[in-house]
Amino acid sequence: MKLPESNAPSLFDRPALVRHRARAQDEALFLHRAAVDEVQDRLSMVNKTFTAPAIVTPFAHIWQDVLPEAQIVSDDDILDLAPRAHDLVIHAMALHWANDPVGQLIQCHRALQPDGLLLVVCLGGETLHELRAALGQAEIEVTGGLSPRIAPMAELRDLGGLLQRAGLALPVADTARLTAEYRDLTHLMYDLRAMGETNSLSGRMKHATQRQVFARAQQIYADHFPTPQGRLSATYELICLTGWSPDESQQKPLRPGSAQARLAEALGTKEGKLPD
Repeated sequence: MKLPESNAPSLFDRPALVRHRARAQDEALFLHRAAVDEVQDRLSMVNKTFTAPAIVTPFAHIWQDVLPEAQIVSDDDILDLAPRAHDLVIHAMALHWANDPVGQLIQCHRALQPDGLLLVVCLGGETLHELRAALGQAEIEVTGGLSPRIAPMAELRDLGGLLQRAGLALPVADTARLTAEYRDLTHLMYDLRAMGETNSLSGRMKHATQRQVFARAQQIYADHFPTPQGRLSATYELICLTGWSPDESQQKPLRPGSAQARLAEALGTKEGKLPD
């Protein structure tokens, strides 16, 4: 089913994103391998066998051996997923680059069979907060302005709400933080380029940045976010979302007032009125 086209301006430049991903280097994709570990850990806790999985990812070679029988799908605006074709859909490290994240989740939901599982791993709002702060302050000091350099990433609570908006049941959202160390700002920028995660914002500057901006950003970064070894610390936040396609077999919350025992009795304490 095709989603209606939106007239809203695109936050991300998809052709630029495709170019950036094409120059990614396999040894730099450690975030994707960390996401694989998170997915496998969560699937190990699900008491269900999946027979028709699909994985949405920009880097198929990282994920193709996680579930060898899975259909691998590119994270295009319109996902190549057939309705009700899968009992598991994994959206792997791509939702933070989606122009329409709710639309992506809705498409995944449509692809799920009843009681099918959607599992999403993406970068969250704490990612590269050190770099964002250092570059922002440096640019203001040097140029007197501020340009979009690092993509805005959703917070944990916001992403959890997207699952409900997409019509999924039993939504759960949690987070894992990874910390990497870099020699200097140039080393960090090189690593981001090798990950395919450099600036793909539609509103990004199309001309070279003044060297003074990066020099000042290096100084600010080193002053505020050093490691004990004198390197630069960078945070990457992985947010994990799970939601189920609604089905009558799933547990449902009890109606208010339907409890058969008092909480005070269960806790072995006395029940009293709150003061007015």
